[in-house]
Amino acid sequence: MITAAAINSTLNIIFLALTPIQRYEAARRFNTSIIANKWFIIVGVIAITILTILLLIVSVKRFRHERKTSDQLFAEYSQKRGLSAREHQLLIDIAKKAGLKRNESIFTLVSAFDRGSAKIQDGLKNKLTSDEHKQLNMEISFLREKLGFRKQAASSIGQAKKPDKLSSRQIPTGKQVHITRQKTGKAAEIESTVTKNNDTELTVELKEPVEFTINESLCVRYYFGPSIWEFDSSVISCDGSILVLDHNDNIRFINRRRFLRVSVKKTAYIAHFPFTKTISKSRDSAKGTPTKADNIKTSSSIERALPEFFPAVITELSGTGLRIESSLQVETGERIIVVFSLDKEQQGNATPADEGNNATTSKVVEDIGIVRDIKAIQDGFSTAVELTGLSDPDVDELISAANAESVRAGAENQNVPATATVEKQDS
Repeated sequence: MITAAAINSTLNIIFLALTPIQRYEAARRFNTSIIANKWFIIVGVIAITILTILLLIVSVKRFRHERKTSDQLFAEYSQKRGLSAREHQLLIDIAKKAGLKRNESIFTLVSAFDRGSAKIQDGLKNKLTSDEHKQLNMEISFLREKLGFRKQAASSIGQAKKPDKLSSRQIPTGKQVHITRQKTGKAAEIESTVTKNNDTELTVELKEPVEFTINESLCVRYYFGPSIWEFDSSVISCDGSILVLDHNDNIRFINRRRFLRVSVKKTAYIAHFPFTKTISKSRDSAKGTPTKADNIKTSSSIERALPEFFPAVITELSGTGLRIESSLQVETGERIIVVFSLDKEQQGNATPADEGNNATTSKVVEDIGIVRDIKAIQDGFSTAVELTGLSDPDVDELISAANAESVRAGAENQNVPATATVEKQDS
């Protein structure tokens, strides 16, 4: 193996073998290469600097061009929407608060509009008077309407599940909400009833008069079926038991119940329930003035459009959900009508007294359901259905029925003799 000492000795021999003239020429060539490399570095630095400056100039020109184009598009869209000068400037501020790279995107992004308007309202919450706050809410409401971002009407919400986007504007009038103060340290909830709800403000009537200060921060909870809508709000005005609150588009959705799934066996009837049906008409009725016979034919077509019910069996009850077995073939997302009884169905060994008691009254549920899942079984289909037209008391009643079925099933299992259980296991 060659050692370092051997390498050094070899180099010394080579250098000593050179004549003085050869050493001088080597030194000159070395100095020349250093000078050449120095000028090369200088030229390279200058070139890089020039290219960087050109890149900055191009980037600035491109940014100015995009900014000019964005401003032109923003002005064009504002004119098409019929925005005033004040609304135009307010929308620009909302777009900036939303953090959009291109301001004209605010005309199509409802989430950005809600985010920007919420930041503006939060930033000015403690700087505006009650009247100025109402004026700002009204201007934002008008902007939302002109842009086509109007919130879904509260009366159109028919499901207890979480929609795509929740807002305090969706709380129906007449519903109860619970208010909690955030800074006083009092954890007690104040009961109130929604008396007015529009795009500008949420008005509630307190169960008992309570004094609030303007812009006071509150936490509002709305118990909607199996869930809670919770949001932060602030006081716009307070007059005795009438409290006016600010809206919030950032709702915290809380599922307060995990529905108990109970196996049942209840007779039911289901039918297709589409929004429209196409019924063929006779050719004669399509010509000329309608006659009495045509009216009879029209009535006949309506009768043919009536739902056709199929027998079914409910095998599972879970709050707003049902598991139904039937021969009716449906598709996921389809609407159907469901009719079933909440009463306990009598078995074959029922006494005449029990039959007479059950014949006195019977509670029958009739509702519209949405098909969520379909499974093929031996004699038809097993369909998971979510009931959509339920109110809060309806949901509570179904939950009570499911709990009662669970307790009844548990009691029946306890009454089964131990010998019977052993025989079943042996078999």
